[in-house]
Amino acid sequence: MKGLITETIGGESYQYYPLGNHIVQAVGVCGGCPTFKYTRIEITGTLERLAAGENIDNIVRGYRNRVPHEAVVEAIMLVTSHFMETVPRLEAA
Repeated sequence: MKGLITETIGGESYQYYPLGNHIVQAVGVCGGCPTFKYTRIEITGTLERLAAGENIDNIVRGYRNRVPHEAVVEAIMLVTSHFMETVPRLEAA
C-alpha cells in the first residue's frame, strides 16, 4: 500500500491511502473500507450490483456520474488481482 496522502477538499482535511487512481481507503470514511475517491461510495456495493447483472453504464448513471466508468473497471481489476494474489497455487499431482 502506498503512503498516506493528505489533501484539503472544501476546506476539510481528506486523508487516504491510494489503492489505485480511483479507489482509496480514507481515514474516518466507511470504517476504512475501500471507496471511490472523494465519495462515501464503497466498492463492495458496486461489485454486488455487477454480480446481480447490472451493467457498468447503469451503475455510473445511478451514481449521477460521481463515479466514472474507469473507476468501476478499476474496482473490478483491484479485487481480481487481490484474489489472484491470495489464492494458493496448486501443484499438479
